[in-house]
Amino acid sequence: MTEVVLYSLHEGVATLTLNRPEKMNSLSLPTVEALSAGALRAVAEGAGALVITGTGRAFCAGADLSGTRGMAGPDGVVDLGAPMRSHYNPLVQTLTTLEIPVVAAVNGIAAGGGMSLALCADCVVAARSATFRCLFIDIHLIPDMGATWLLERLAGRARARGMALLGEGVDAATACDWGLIWQVVDDAALSEAATAIARRLAGKSRTALQATRYALDAGAGATLAAQLDYEARVQAELGRDPEFLQVIARFRKPDKSAPSGN
Repeated sequence: MTEVVLYSLHEGVATLTLNRPEKMNSLSLPTVEALSAGALRAVAEGAGALVITGTGRAFCAGADLSGTRGMAGPDGVVDLGAPMRSHYNPLVQTLTTLEIPVVAAVNGIAAGGGMSLALCADCVVAARSATFRCLFIDIHLIPDMGATWLLERLAGRARARGMALLGEGVDAATACDWGLIWQVVDDAALSEAATAIARRLAGKSRTALQATRYALDAGAGATLAAQLDYEARVQAELGRDPEFLQVIARFRKPDKSAPSGN
């Protein structure tokens, strides 16, 4: 049986590859479970960063709605909130609170929940041919997997509403201009570019990376005064961390090349 998500770990970087190209890497419940398990496995195996990408011409086309056939209750109605609460939302929480940074390498279409999945990453790198589409409105649904929280914060009110209400798609260059993603590269360079970013992240302090990511998330819903207090508390904690003490010790080493003054 073909694995729906491929896992690899090389030189401190773990990679999760959505592997349902015939379904445009749409998110079935087993796929969501495999993504969550793979992310936690990456941390457990000592990875310093995680890359998520897809096979074929799509990064991810969103939820696999064909899988809802078996979810109908006695009245024949499907409770779409149930898989959100049991699978999709926990995946978002796992990725956004993971102990290591996440890089999305968007190799093609990122639509619906696939767009949301990409935007959950700390850094999103997209192939020049990639597109981002918020198509929920066209299937009588609202944006989910955190998109109603993420879109407006990343792109601003006007652009977020245009994408969500019109079901509009944007190309990778536009997504980058709008602040939805970090970088656009030529298609052939995507894997190398995403891995290079992940390796840079993996080479930095895991404690400082995690604290910085959490601080940025906290700041999204805080007042300036509250965030200043948050920063002071975290700096106090990091200032006692052995990694920071080693940095300070290096700064305090006497410069033997300097003239003695005698």
